[in-house]
Amino acid sequence: MTAGFGAVPGLPGEEVALDALAGGAGGPGALGPLLATVLDALDAGVALRSGPLPAGSPAEITALVEDGLAGADGRDALAQLTELLAYGAADPADPACAAHLHCPPLAVAAAADLAVGALNPSLDSWDQAPAATALETALLAELAELVGYHRGRAAGVLTSGGTESNLMGLMLARDQKLDGIVELDGIPEGVRPCILASEAAHFSVQRAAALLGLGERSVIGVPVDRELRMLPKELERAMAEASWSGRTPIAVVATAGTTDTGAVDPLHAAADLAGRYGAWLHVDAAYGGGALLSDRLAPLLDGIARADSVSLDWHKLGWQPAAAGIFLVRRAETYVSLARRAEYLNPVDDERAGYPSLLGRSLRTTRRADAFKLAVTLRTLGRDGLGRLVDACHALALAAAAAVRAEPALELHAEPELTVLLFRYRPPGLTDEAAIDEVNGRLRRLLLRTGRAVVGRTELPGEGAGRVRLKLTLLNPHTTAGEVGALLREVVGAGRKVAGDRAG
Repeated sequence: MTAGFGAVPGLPGEEVALDALAGGAGGPGALGPLLATVLDALDAGVALRSGPLPAGSPAEITALVEDGLAGADGRDALAQLTELLAYGAADPADPACAAHLHCPPLAVAAAADLAVGALNPSLDSWDQAPAATALETALLAELAELVGYHRGRAAGVLTSGGTESNLMGLMLARDQKLDGIVELDGIPEGVRPCILASEAAHFSVQRAAALLGLGERSVIGVPVDRELRMLPKELERAMAEASWSGRTPIAVVATAGTTDTGAVDPLHAAADLAGRYGAWLHVDAAYGGGALLSDRLAPLLDGIARADSVSLDWHKLGWQPAAAGIFLVRRAETYVSLARRAEYLNPVDDERAGYPSLLGRSLRTTRRADAFKLAVTLRTLGRDGLGRLVDACHALALAAAAAVRAEPALELHAEPELTVLLFRYRPPGLTDEAAIDEVNGRLRRLLLRTGRAVVGRTELPGEGAGRVRLKLTLLNPHTTAGEVGALLREVVGAGRKVAGDRAG
Protein backbone atom coordinates (compact mmCIF):
# COMPACT_ATOMS: atom_id res chain seq x y z
CA MET A 1 0.00 0.00 0.00
CA THR A 2 1.35 3.42 -0.92
CA ALA A 3 -0.07 6.85 -0.18
CA GLY A 4 2.05 9.07 -2.40
CA PHE A 5 4.13 10.77 0.29
CA GLY A 6 6.69 13.43 -0.53
CA ALA A 7 4.49 15.76 -2.59
CA VAL A 8 4.75 18.55 -0.03
CA PRO A 9 7.68 20.89 -0.86
CA GLY A 10 10.50 21.23 1.62
CA LEU A 11 11.76 24.40 3.20
CA PRO A 12 12.53 27.27 0.83
CA GLY A 13 16.17 27.59 -0.05
CA GLU A 14 18.61 27.96 2.81
CA GLU A 15 16.54 30.40 4.88
CA VAL A 16 16.59 28.22 7.99
CA ALA A 17 19.62 26.27 9.12
CA LEU A 18 18.94 22.62 9.79
CA ASP A 19 20.32 23.05 13.33
CA ALA A 20 18.41 26.27 14.13
CA LEU A 21 16.98 26.59 17.63
CA ALA A 22 13.30 27.19 18.49
CA GLY A 23 14.11 29.60 21.33
CA GLY A 24 16.15 32.74 21.69
CA ALA A 25 16.00 35.89 19.60
CA GLY A 26 16.15 33.94 16.34
CA GLY A 27 13.65 31.27 17.37
CA PRO A 28 10.45 32.79 15.97
CA GLY A 29 12.16 33.49 12.66
CA ALA A 30 13.35 29.89 12.43
CA LEU A 31 9.94 28.51 13.33
CA GLY A 32 7.95 30.53 10.78
CA PRO A 33 8.81 28.64 7.59
CA LEU A 34 8.90 25.35 9.49
CA LEU A 35 5.34 25.89 10.69
CA ALA A 36 4.24 26.64 7.16
CA THR A 37 5.78 23.34 6.10
CA VAL A 38 4.04 21.47 8.90
CA LEU A 39 0.62 23.00 8.13
CA ASP A 40 0.94 22.19 4.43
CA ALA A 41 1.95 18.62 5.26
CA LEU A 42 -0.93 18.21 7.69
CA ASP A 43 -3.35 19.32 4.98
CA ALA A 44 -1.84 16.88 2.50
CA GLY A 45 -1.86 13.93 4.92
CA VAL A 46 -5.48 14.50 5.97
CA ALA A 47 -6.55 14.77 2.33
CA LEU A 48 -4.84 11.50 1.49
CA ARG A 49 -6.46 9.73 4.43
CA SER A 50 -9.95 11.15 3.73
CA GLY A 51 -11.49 9.43 6.74
CA PRO A 52 -11.09 8.77 10.46
CA LEU A 53 -8.02 6.53 10.07
CA PRO A 54 -5.94 4.99 7.26
CA ALA A 55 -7.28 1.90 5.57
CA GLY A 56 -5.12 -1.17 5.97
CA SER A 57 -4.03 -3.85 8.39
CA PRO A 58 -1.55 -3.15 11.22
CA ALA A 59 1.15 -4.89 9.18
CA GLU A 60 0.44 -2.66 6.18
CA ILE A 61 0.57 0.52 8.27
CA THR A 62 3.84 -0.63 9.86
CA ALA A 63 5.35 -1.23 6.43
CA LEU A 64 4.21 2.21 5.29
CA VAL A 65 5.88 3.85 8.29
CA GLU A 66 9.09 1.90 7.78
CA ASP A 67 9.18 2.95 4.12
CA GLY A 68 8.52 6.55 5.11
CA LEU A 69 11.35 6.56 7.64
CA ALA A 70 13.71 5.01 5.13
CA GLY A 71 12.84 7.60 2.50
CA ALA A 72 12.85 10.72 4.69
CA ASP A 73 16.01 12.75 4.36
CA GLY A 74 17.47 16.12 5.39
CA ARG A 75 15.49 19.23 4.64
CA ASP A 76 12.45 17.32 3.33
CA ALA A 77 12.16 15.01 6.38
CA LEU A 78 9.84 17.36 8.29
CA ALA A 79 7.36 17.59 5.43
CA GLN A 80 7.51 13.91 4.54
CA LEU A 81 7.14 12.55 8.06
CA THR A 82 4.48 15.07 9.08
CA GLU A 83 2.42 14.05 6.06
CA LEU A 84 2.95 10.41 7.01
CA LEU A 85 1.87 11.09 10.60
CA ALA A 86 -1.28 12.91 9.49
CA TYR A 87 -2.17 10.21 6.96
CA GLY A 88 -1.61 7.47 9.54
CA ALA A 89 -3.48 9.13 12.40
CA ALA A 90 -6.74 8.12 14.04
CA ASP A 91 -8.17 11.62 13.95
CA PRO A 92 -10.44 12.38 16.93
CA ALA A 93 -11.79 15.41 15.09
CA ASP A 94 -13.41 13.13 12.51
CA PRO A 95 -17.06 12.34 13.42
CA ALA A 96 -16.46 8.65 12.70
CA CYS A 97 -13.56 8.45 15.19
CA ALA A 98 -15.41 7.88 18.46
CA ALA A 99 -13.85 4.97 20.34
CA HIS A 100 -11.86 6.39 23.21
CA LEU A 101 -11.45 9.20 25.71
CA HIS A 102 -9.23 10.83 23.09
CA CYS A 103 -10.41 14.35 22.39
CA PRO A 104 -9.85 16.62 19.40
CA PRO A 105 -7.83 19.49 20.91
CA LEU A 106 -8.91 23.08 20.52
CA ALA A 107 -6.83 25.03 18.03
CA VAL A 108 -6.07 27.69 20.63
CA ALA A 109 -4.80 25.02 23.04
CA ALA A 110 -2.59 23.44 20.37
CA ALA A 111 -1.18 26.88 19.49
CA ALA A 112 -0.45 27.54 23.16
CA ASP A 113 1.28 24.18 23.40
CA LEU A 114 3.56 25.22 20.54
CA ALA A 115 4.78 28.15 22.63
CA VAL A 116 5.65 25.76 25.46
CA GLY A 117 7.48 23.46 23.07
CA ALA A 118 9.54 26.33 21.69
CA LEU A 119 10.49 27.84 25.05
CA ASN A 120 10.85 24.44 26.79
CA PRO A 121 10.50 25.54 30.44
CA SER A 122 10.97 22.83 33.05
CA LEU A 123 9.06 23.06 36.30
CA ASP A 124 11.54 21.29 38.56
CA SER A 125 13.07 24.62 39.63
CA TRP A 126 12.06 28.28 39.56
CA ASP A 127 15.12 29.37 37.62
CA GLN A 128 14.10 27.11 34.73
CA ALA A 129 10.51 28.39 34.58
CA PRO A 130 9.87 31.65 36.46
CA ALA A 131 6.55 32.61 34.85
CA ALA A 132 5.41 29.02 34.33
CA THR A 133 5.93 28.24 38.02
CA ALA A 134 3.72 31.15 39.05
CA LEU A 135 1.17 30.34 36.35
CA GLU A 136 0.76 26.70 37.37
CA THR A 137 0.32 27.72 41.01
CA ALA A 138 -2.38 30.26 40.10
CA LEU A 139 -4.17 27.85 37.75
CA LEU A 140 -4.27 25.10 40.37
CA ALA A 141 -5.82 27.51 42.86
CA GLU A 142 -8.60 28.19 40.33
CA LEU A 143 -9.16 24.50 39.67
CA ALA A 144 -9.24 23.75 43.41
CA GLU A 145 -12.13 26.20 43.70
CA LEU A 146 -13.86 24.54 40.75
CA VAL A 147 -13.73 21.22 42.62
CA GLY A 148 -15.01 22.93 45.78
CA TYR A 149 -11.76 22.98 47.74
CA HIS A 150 -10.64 25.98 49.77
CA ARG A 151 -8.32 28.01 47.52
CA GLY A 152 -5.72 28.66 50.21
CA ARG A 153 -5.66 25.18 51.75
CA ALA A 154 -5.55 22.89 48.73
CA ALA A 155 -2.49 21.93 46.71
CA GLY A 156 -1.81 20.09 43.49
CA VAL A 157 0.22 19.56 40.38
CA LEU A 158 -0.10 18.99 36.63
CA THR A 159 0.35 15.32 35.77
CA SER A 160 0.62 13.10 32.71
CA GLY A 161 -2.96 11.94 33.30
CA GLY A 162 -5.23 9.86 35.47
CA THR A 163 -2.80 6.98 35.89
CA GLU A 164 -0.16 9.21 37.47
CA SER A 165 -2.77 11.13 39.47
CA ASN A 166 -4.30 7.93 40.85
CA LEU A 167 -0.84 6.68 41.82
CA MET A 168 -0.20 9.93 43.70
CA GLY A 169 -3.54 9.77 45.49
CA LEU A 170 -2.96 6.21 46.67
CA MET A 171 0.63 6.96 47.63
CA LEU A 172 -0.51 9.77 49.90
CA ALA A 173 -3.30 7.54 51.25
CA ARG A 174 -0.74 4.87 52.14
CA ASP A 175 1.58 7.37 53.80
CA GLN A 176 -1.14 9.22 55.69
CA LYS A 177 -3.09 6.19 56.87
CA LEU A 178 -0.09 4.01 57.70
CA ASP A 179 1.89 6.80 59.36
CA GLY A 180 4.32 5.26 61.79
CA ILE A 181 3.91 1.81 60.23
CA VAL A 182 5.45 2.27 56.81
CA GLU A 183 9.21 2.03 57.17
CA LEU A 184 12.05 2.50 54.71
CA ASP A 185 12.01 -1.24 54.05
CA GLY A 186 8.28 -1.22 53.23
CA ILE A 187 5.18 -2.41 55.03
CA PRO A 188 5.98 -4.74 57.94
CA GLU A 189 4.74 -8.33 57.96
CA GLY A 190 1.31 -8.66 59.53
CA VAL A 191 0.02 -5.28 58.36
CA ARG A 192 -2.61 -5.89 55.67
CA PRO A 193 -3.70 -2.63 54.05
CA CYS A 194 -6.45 -2.72 51.44
CA ILE A 195 -8.05 -0.37 48.93
CA LEU A 196 -11.73 -0.42 48.03
CA ALA A 197 -12.68 0.42 44.44
CA SER A 198 -15.57 -0.52 42.19
CA GLU A 199 -15.37 -3.38 39.71
CA ALA A 200 -15.56 -0.70 37.00
CA ALA A 201 -12.71 1.42 38.40
CA HIS A 202 -9.77 2.20 36.12
CA PHE A 203 -7.10 -0.49 35.89
CA SER A 204 -4.53 2.03 37.11
CA VAL A 205 -5.81 1.48 40.67
CA GLN A 206 -4.44 -2.08 40.66
CA ARG A 207 -1.28 -0.93 38.93
CA ALA A 208 -0.74 1.78 41.56
CA ALA A 209 -1.22 -0.73 44.38
CA ALA A 210 1.45 -2.95 42.83
CA LEU A 211 3.88 -0.05 42.38
CA LEU A 212 3.33 1.05 45.99
CA GLY A 213 4.26 -2.36 47.35
CA LEU A 214 0.72 -3.16 48.43
CA GLY A 215 0.12 -5.76 45.73
CA GLU A 216 -2.74 -5.90 43.26
CA ARG A 217 -4.63 -8.25 45.60
CA SER A 218 -4.90 -5.43 48.11
CA VAL A 219 -7.56 -3.88 45.86
CA ILE A 220 -11.02 -5.16 46.74
CA GLY A 221 -13.52 -4.86 43.89
CA VAL A 222 -16.93 -3.55 44.92
CA PRO A 223 -19.93 -4.74 42.86
CA VAL A 224 -21.67 -2.28 40.56
CA ASP A 225 -25.16 -1.78 39.17
CA ARG A 226 -26.17 -2.08 35.50
CA GLU A 227 -24.80 1.42 34.77
CA LEU A 228 -21.46 0.32 36.37
CA ARG A 229 -22.01 2.57 39.39
CA MET A 230 -20.61 1.34 42.72
CA LEU A 231 -23.30 0.06 45.07
CA PRO A 232 -23.11 1.79 48.49
CA LYS A 233 -24.40 -1.24 50.40
CA GLU A 234 -21.75 -3.41 48.75
CA LEU A 235 -19.05 -0.90 49.66
CA GLU A 236 -20.25 -0.91 53.26
CA ARG A 237 -20.25 -4.71 53.33
CA ALA A 238 -16.78 -4.94 51.76
CA MET A 239 -15.27 -2.47 54.24
CA ALA A 240 -16.84 -4.27 57.19
CA GLU A 241 -15.63 -7.67 55.98
CA ALA A 242 -12.13 -6.31 55.42
CA SER A 243 -12.00 -4.92 58.95
CA TRP A 244 -13.39 -8.11 60.50
CA SER A 245 -10.71 -10.14 58.72
CA GLY A 246 -7.90 -7.99 60.13
CA ARG A 247 -7.28 -5.83 57.08
CA THR A 248 -6.85 -2.05 57.21
CA PRO A 249 -8.90 -0.07 54.67
CA ILE A 250 -6.54 2.78 53.81
CA ALA A 251 -8.40 4.18 50.81
CA VAL A 252 -11.68 4.22 48.96
CA VAL A 253 -11.44 5.05 45.27
CA ALA A 254 -14.68 6.46 43.86
CA THR A 255 -14.96 6.95 40.12
CA ALA A 256 -16.63 10.05 38.68
CA GLY A 257 -17.07 9.02 35.07
CA THR A 258 -16.26 5.38 34.40
CA THR A 259 -14.46 4.71 31.13
CA ASP A 260 -17.22 2.53 29.66
CA THR A 261 -20.47 4.17 30.78
CA GLY A 262 -19.50 7.51 32.31
CA ALA A 263 -21.14 6.45 35.57
CA VAL A 264 -20.50 8.48 38.71
CA ASP A 265 -20.17 6.55 41.95
CA PRO A 266 -22.22 7.75 44.97
CA LEU A 267 -19.69 10.28 46.26
CA HIS A 268 -21.41 11.25 49.51
CA ALA A 269 -21.89 7.59 50.49
CA ALA A 270 -18.23 6.88 49.68
CA ALA A 271 -17.14 9.88 51.78
CA ASP A 272 -19.32 8.78 54.70
CA LEU A 273 -17.92 5.26 54.69
CA ALA A 274 -14.33 6.38 54.22
CA GLY A 275 -14.74 8.69 57.20
CA ARG A 276 -16.28 5.93 59.32
CA TYR A 277 -13.32 3.62 58.73
CA GLY A 278 -10.62 6.31 58.78
CA ALA A 279 -9.79 5.74 55.10
CA TRP A 280 -8.60 8.24 52.52
CA LEU A 281 -11.13 9.09 49.80
CA HIS A 282 -9.70 9.51 46.32
CA VAL A 283 -12.07 10.46 43.50
CA ASP A 284 -10.94 9.50 40.01
CA ALA A 285 -12.69 12.20 37.97
CA ALA A 286 -10.27 11.97 35.04
CA TYR A 287 -13.24 11.75 32.67
CA GLY A 288 -16.21 13.06 34.64
CA GLY A 289 -14.37 16.09 36.01
CA GLY A 290 -15.32 17.87 32.80
CA ALA A 291 -18.90 17.95 34.12
CA LEU A 292 -17.76 20.62 36.58
CA LEU A 293 -17.60 23.00 33.62
CA SER A 294 -21.32 22.56 32.90
CA ASP A 295 -24.10 24.04 35.03
CA ARG A 296 -26.34 21.21 33.81
CA LEU A 297 -24.00 18.34 34.64
CA ALA A 298 -22.00 19.64 37.62
CA PRO A 299 -24.61 18.31 40.12
CA LEU A 300 -23.60 14.78 39.07
CA LEU A 301 -20.37 15.36 41.01
CA ASP A 302 -22.01 16.62 44.19
CA GLY A 303 -19.80 15.47 47.06
CA ILE A 304 -16.47 15.61 45.23
CA ALA A 305 -15.29 18.40 47.54
CA ARG A 306 -15.30 15.87 50.41
CA ALA A 307 -12.53 13.85 48.73
CA ASP A 308 -9.03 13.92 50.17
CA SER A 309 -7.65 13.88 46.62
CA VAL A 310 -9.00 14.19 43.10
CA SER A 311 -7.82 13.29 39.57
CA LEU A 312 -8.89 15.43 36.61
CA ASP A 313 -7.89 15.11 32.95
CA TRP A 314 -8.43 18.12 30.71
CA HIS A 315 -7.22 16.09 27.71
CA LYS A 316 -10.60 14.36 27.86
CA LEU A 317 -13.59 16.65 28.46
CA GLY A 318 -11.36 19.72 28.31
CA TRP A 319 -10.13 19.57 24.70
CA GLN A 320 -6.44 19.94 25.49
CA PRO A 321 -3.52 18.26 23.72
CA ALA A 322 -2.20 15.44 25.89
CA ALA A 323 -1.06 15.66 28.53
CA ALA A 324 -3.19 17.85 30.77
CA GLY A 325 -3.80 15.85 33.93
CA ILE A 326 -4.50 17.49 37.28
CA PHE A 327 -3.95 16.09 40.77
CA LEU A 328 -5.40 17.98 43.74
CA VAL A 329 -5.45 17.40 47.49
CA ARG A 330 -7.92 19.07 49.82
CA ARG A 331 -5.29 19.80 52.49
CA ALA A 332 -1.78 20.85 51.42
CA GLU A 333 -0.21 19.34 54.54
CA THR A 334 -1.08 15.83 53.35
CA TYR A 335 1.52 16.30 50.61
CA VAL A 336 4.35 16.01 53.14
CA SER A 337 5.63 12.59 52.08
CA LEU A 338 6.36 13.87 48.56
CA ALA A 339 8.58 16.71 49.76
CA ARG A 340 12.15 16.45 48.48
CA ARG A 341 15.27 18.58 48.79
CA ALA A 342 17.82 18.66 45.96
CA GLU A 343 20.40 21.33 46.59
CA TYR A 344 20.95 21.97 42.90
CA LEU A 345 17.20 22.59 42.38
CA ASN A 346 15.59 23.94 45.57
CA PRO A 347 18.23 24.93 48.14
CA VAL A 348 16.93 26.17 51.46
CA ASP A 349 18.47 29.62 51.15
CA ASP A 350 16.73 30.17 47.79
CA GLU A 351 13.35 29.27 49.28
CA ARG A 352 13.95 31.52 52.27
CA ALA A 353 14.76 34.33 49.85
CA GLY A 354 11.34 33.88 48.19
CA TYR A 355 12.18 31.60 45.25
CA PRO A 356 9.43 28.92 45.21
CA SER A 357 9.85 25.31 44.14
CA LEU A 358 7.29 22.81 42.81
CA LEU A 359 9.72 19.88 43.07
CA GLY A 360 7.88 18.38 46.04
CA ARG A 361 4.53 18.44 44.26
CA SER A 362 5.32 15.88 41.55
CA LEU A 363 6.58 12.34 41.10
CA ARG A 364 8.55 13.66 38.12
CA THR A 365 11.58 15.94 38.03
CA THR A 366 11.72 17.41 34.53
CA ARG A 367 8.17 18.52 33.73
CA ARG A 368 6.60 20.53 30.89
CA ALA A 369 4.56 23.68 31.48
CA ASP A 370 1.31 21.87 30.64
CA ALA A 371 -0.66 24.38 32.69
CA PHE A 372 -0.06 27.06 30.06
CA LYS A 373 -2.36 25.68 27.35
CA LEU A 374 -5.14 25.18 29.88
CA ALA A 375 -4.71 28.69 31.26
CA VAL A 376 -4.90 30.12 27.72
CA THR A 377 -8.02 28.05 26.99
CA LEU A 378 -9.77 29.13 30.17
CA ARG A 379 -8.98 32.78 29.51
CA THR A 380 -10.12 32.46 25.89
CA LEU A 381 -13.38 30.54 26.34
CA GLY A 382 -14.04 30.80 30.07
CA ARG A 383 -15.89 28.18 32.09
CA ASP A 384 -19.12 29.04 30.28
CA GLY A 385 -17.58 28.53 26.85
CA LEU A 386 -16.09 25.18 27.82
CA GLY A 387 -19.35 24.26 29.55
CA ARG A 388 -21.22 24.76 26.28
CA LEU A 389 -18.85 22.27 24.63
CA VAL A 390 -19.52 19.75 27.41
CA ASP A 391 -23.27 20.24 27.02
CA ALA A 392 -23.02 19.80 23.25
CA CYS A 393 -21.27 16.45 23.65
CA HIS A 394 -23.80 15.34 26.27
CA ALA A 395 -26.67 16.26 23.94
CA LEU A 396 -24.95 14.36 21.16
CA ALA A 397 -24.73 11.24 23.36
CA LEU A 398 -28.45 11.46 24.12
CA ALA A 399 -29.18 11.77 20.39
CA ALA A 400 -26.94 8.78 19.68
CA ALA A 401 -28.79 6.72 22.30
CA ALA A 402 -32.10 7.62 20.65
CA ALA A 403 -30.70 6.58 17.26
CA VAL A 404 -29.56 3.22 18.68
CA ARG A 405 -33.00 2.61 20.18
CA ALA A 406 -34.61 3.38 16.84
CA GLU A 407 -32.51 0.81 14.94
CA PRO A 408 -33.90 -2.74 15.37
CA ALA A 409 -30.49 -4.32 14.74
CA LEU A 410 -28.86 -2.40 17.62
CA GLU A 411 -29.30 -2.85 21.36
CA LEU A 412 -28.57 0.00 23.81
CA HIS A 413 -27.02 -1.00 27.13
CA ALA A 414 -28.07 2.06 29.19
CA GLU A 415 -28.86 5.73 28.86
CA PRO A 416 -25.66 7.85 28.75
CA GLU A 417 -24.80 9.82 31.84
CA LEU A 418 -22.01 11.88 30.29
CA THR A 419 -20.85 11.48 26.67
CA VAL A 420 -20.30 7.74 26.24
CA LEU A 421 -22.70 4.92 25.46
CA LEU A 422 -22.53 1.15 25.10
CA PHE A 423 -24.49 -0.87 22.57
CA ARG A 424 -24.16 -3.92 20.36
CA TYR A 425 -25.23 -5.25 17.00
CA ARG A 426 -27.70 -8.16 17.19
CA PRO A 427 -27.83 -10.14 13.94
CA PRO A 428 -31.44 -11.02 13.14
CA GLY A 429 -32.20 -14.60 14.14
CA LEU A 430 -28.90 -15.14 15.97
CA THR A 431 -29.41 -15.99 19.66
CA ASP A 432 -26.09 -17.61 20.59
CA GLU A 433 -24.38 -15.04 22.86
CA ALA A 434 -20.87 -16.21 22.06
CA ALA A 435 -21.61 -15.84 18.36
CA ILE A 436 -23.03 -12.34 18.90
CA ASP A 437 -19.83 -11.41 20.79
CA GLU A 438 -17.77 -12.69 17.87
CA VAL A 439 -19.77 -10.71 15.30
CA ASN A 440 -19.37 -7.48 17.26
CA GLY A 441 -15.62 -7.94 17.62
CA ARG A 442 -15.23 -8.73 13.94
CA LEU A 443 -17.40 -5.87 12.68
CA ARG A 444 -15.32 -3.38 14.65
CA ARG A 445 -12.11 -4.72 13.09
CA LEU A 446 -13.70 -4.58 9.65
CA LEU A 447 -14.43 -0.88 10.16
CA LEU A 448 -10.82 -0.32 11.26
CA ARG A 449 -9.32 -2.26 8.37
CA THR A 450 -11.36 -0.36 5.78
CA GLY A 451 -10.66 3.00 7.44
CA ARG A 452 -14.38 3.76 7.74
CA ALA A 453 -14.80 4.16 11.51
CA VAL A 454 -13.13 3.89 14.91
CA VAL A 455 -15.63 2.36 17.34
CA GLY A 456 -14.71 1.14 20.81
CA ARG A 457 -15.02 -2.40 22.11
CA THR A 458 -15.29 -3.44 25.75
CA GLU A 459 -16.84 -6.09 27.99
CA LEU A 460 -19.34 -5.78 30.82
CA PRO A 461 -18.30 -7.08 34.26
CA GLY A 462 -19.03 -10.72 34.95
CA GLU A 463 -18.27 -14.04 33.34
CA GLY A 464 -19.35 -15.97 30.29
CA ALA A 465 -20.56 -14.97 26.85
CA GLY A 466 -22.79 -12.04 25.98
CA ARG A 467 -20.70 -9.31 27.60
CA VAL A 468 -19.04 -7.75 24.54
CA ARG A 469 -20.27 -4.25 23.76
CA LEU A 470 -19.39 -1.58 21.23
CA LYS A 471 -18.75 1.91 22.54
CA LEU A 472 -19.11 5.45 21.27
CA THR A 473 -17.17 8.09 23.17
CA LEU A 474 -18.44 11.42 21.85
CA LEU A 475 -15.94 14.20 22.55
CA ASN A 476 -16.26 16.29 19.38
CA PRO A 477 -18.67 19.14 20.18
CA HIS A 478 -18.99 20.00 16.47
CA THR A 479 -20.19 16.55 15.41
CA THR A 480 -23.86 16.52 14.42
CA ALA A 481 -26.58 14.00 15.23
CA GLY A 482 -26.75 13.24 11.51
CA GLU A 483 -23.06 12.33 11.45
CA VAL A 484 -23.54 10.02 14.42
CA GLY A 485 -26.47 8.44 12.61
CA ALA A 486 -24.21 7.83 9.61
CA LEU A 487 -21.64 6.22 11.89
CA LEU A 488 -24.26 3.87 13.32
CA ARG A 489 -25.32 2.92 9.79
CA GLU A 490 -21.70 2.00 9.10
CA VAL A 491 -21.81 -0.25 12.18
CA VAL A 492 -25.01 -1.95 11.03
CA GLY A 493 -23.65 -2.39 7.50
CA ALA A 494 -20.43 -3.94 8.78
CA GLY A 495 -22.42 -6.16 11.12
CA ARG A 496 -24.57 -7.46 8.29
CA LYS A 497 -21.50 -8.24 6.20
CA VAL A 498 -19.75 -10.06 9.05
CA ALA A 499 -22.90 -11.99 9.99
CA GLY A 500 -23.48 -12.90 6.35
CA ASP A 501 -19.89 -14.09 5.87
CA ARG A 502 -20.19 -16.11 9.05
CA ALA A 503 -23.43 -17.75 7.95
CA GLY A 504 -21.97 -18.47 4.52
